[in-house]
Amino acid sequence: MKIKMLRNGIFFYILLLICDTQLNAQTKIQPDNIQNKMQWFADAKLGIFIHWGIYAVNGISESWSFHNKEISYQNYLQQIKGFNAEKYDANAWAELIKYSGAKYAVLTTKHHDGVALWPTKESNLNVVASSPAKKDLLAPFYDALKKKGIKAGTYFSLLDWSNPDYPGFLKDSSRYQISDNPQKWSRFITFLNRQLSEIMEQYKPDLMWFDGDWEHSAEEWDAAGIRKKLLSYNPNLIINGRLMGYGDYETPEQNFPVTRPQFKWWELCMTTNNNWGYQQKDTAWKTPYEIISIFVDAVSNGGNLLLDISPKPDGSIPVEQINILTELGKWNQRNGEAIFDQLGGIAQGHFYGPTTISKDSTTLYLFLQGKASGQIMLKGLDCKINEIEVLGNGSKLSHKIVGKISWSKVPGLVYINVPENVLDPYITVLKLKLDKPIRLYTGKGGL
Repeated sequence: MKIKMLRNGIFFYILLLICDTQLNAQTKIQPDNIQNKMQWFADAKLGIFIHWGIYAVNGISESWSFHNKEISYQNYLQQIKGFNAEKYDANAWAELIKYSGAKYAVLTTKHHDGVALWPTKESNLNVVASSPAKKDLLAPFYDALKKKGIKAGTYFSLLDWSNPDYPGFLKDSSRYQISDNPQKWSRFITFLNRQLSEIMEQYKPDLMWFDGDWEHSAEEWDAAGIRKKLLSYNPNLIINGRLMGYGDYETPEQNFPVTRPQFKWWELCMTTNNNWGYQQKDTAWKTPYEIISIFVDAVSNGGNLLLDISPKPDGSIPVEQINILTELGKWNQRNGEAIFDQLGGIAQGHFYGPTTISKDSTTLYLFLQGKASGQIMLKGLDCKINEIEVLGNGSKLSHKIVGKISWSKVPGLVYINVPENVLDPYITVLKLKLDKPIRLYTGKGGL
């Protein structure tokens, strides 16, 4: 018996280790204060991504257009002469972001092309020294965000295809092995760290959004050292997962999950059309309904949505993106109670749609996609519903229990009649107040 108990204990311990590894994708970092510092991120649900750079001048892919030889490197860099930011209004940007309901925003401070949006002392390849904009574009934006109570994030590319010390692989540059030329690599790492220090000292971000880590190992980047350095400036800084295992959360790109991710914290970064940066030829705009449905699905699965907008070279935001963020904001004003500060919902199969749960587990929110009027069904709810309210208009709905047998522990099916006149223009949310923390039956329906 003792041997069996010991085996069971070992098995349970191993199971806990496996679960913890799955839930915390970054296994190379110490937990330190991570649970506390991640709380605002977990509650935020919505962030706005901003891809702004010289690539907007010709309306071509950011950095990748010269990497993939769609344009020469020299012609790509010529765009800096047309980047004027003359209509850039940081306060208007922040106001729009605030109205959308977003709690944080991430701006591309430097993409893979190496063009910085701040007056870095490490290179003349910045918009202050080399473009008609002639001004720091980061400071006014981060100041405006902080005045609105919005968390500030900085996108930063680790790799830099313009830096002469970086081992490039374009037709305009030569690739080298780091082991063959350690001096060049050492100079580049120094350059990278000095730029990171400038950002941390001058702009004091709440979140660092890295990109471009795939070209080198954690050891080559000194990812552990970068993390330690950043946290020395701000112990509560949140770092995304693109630092070769030394980040705090995962950020899948464009591809939304069908099943719930096992990451403890994650965000889906998504474009509003088909491209990150401004491209006048890209008119494949997602509709407000499509954006809201993607947003709801991410939150229901325990994640955030980082939604991208792409300003023009003059700093104005395309009207289509203004419309998307405005409609998203209106929907959040009506239904944000079911989104912000809540938890991911119940397992699939109980309800055919997204759901969220209050932190005390006594309120369940059901999201009705499209024009879902008539009867909807909820399965396996093993507690009493005290009240059902339609968010946004306060209507109260009735429900009935079907198939409940008095002598069986299996709960019946809950049917809720949703009249057409209470439907939201995009996604309707029902608030179910329960008599106790939610409990769900997951059995096979037998005796």
